[in-house]
Amino acid sequence: MLLKLENTKLLTDLVSIILELVTEVRLKVTSEGLSLTAVDPANVAMVYFRMPSDLFSEYQIDKEEDLGINLDSLKSVLRRCKPGSSLTIEREGVLLKLGINDKIKRDFTLALLDIEAEDKNLPQWEIKSVIKMDSDAFLEVVEDCSIVSDACNFFAEPNKFIIEAHGLNSARAEFSTEKAEIYSDNSKARYSLEYLTKFTKGVKISNRTNLSFSDNSPVRVDFPTGNVMLSFVLAPRKIEED
Repeated sequence: MLLKLENTKLLTDLVSIILELVTEVRLKVTSEGLSLTAVDPANVAMVYFRMPSDLFSEYQIDKEEDLGINLDSLKSVLRRCKPGSSLTIEREGVLLKLGINDKIKRDFTLALLDIEAEDKNLPQWEIKSVIKMDSDAFLEVVEDCSIVSDACNFFAEPNKFIIEAHGLNSARAEFSTEKAEIYSDNSKARYSLEYLTKFTKGVKISNRTNLSFSDNSPVRVDFPTGNVMLSFVLAPRKIEED
């Protein structure tokens, strides 16, 4: 296995974002590219990531690989990459060899982990509401709601989408069809702001955020970037009566 990446920033950002949710993952390397699916320790949220092989300047594999990786360790190495650095990734037995090439060539090895986990796919469920918005707007609203509560409510109608939170104080944001793309029936659900805050780190890689949910269902949060996909799924909370 030999992979070479000329622009390391995207991979560095992806690892940093995913690390908000999970520390140890099983990275799949196939002829199509890199991917992973992982569930957080509390079994409340899931993350999915896909990076296609055509983003690499070299992509040679003899067989599919499952790499057990500590993301903290990987992030530490990736942060040593400077603008203009290229990165090579090779497997040598139970080690992952990372080479950084710029003015000098630097090599790192990371111990691969034996991670026992079932292969998981993103769950499927009936979606009644899909909201597509600017990522910075989503970030601002989640930050607003976090000031007043630890959870927020999503309310979607055919021409309107509302995110609001209530504690002793309250915060509310409303999106019309002029501010977001809304494809919706009537849906309402409640979600943890702690997890949504972690998800908003996705603004590093995408200026668009897509929300997909239904009544009291999980929400899928997608950050599309060309052929790269970063997605989160979050279980709902019980909606509280005001």
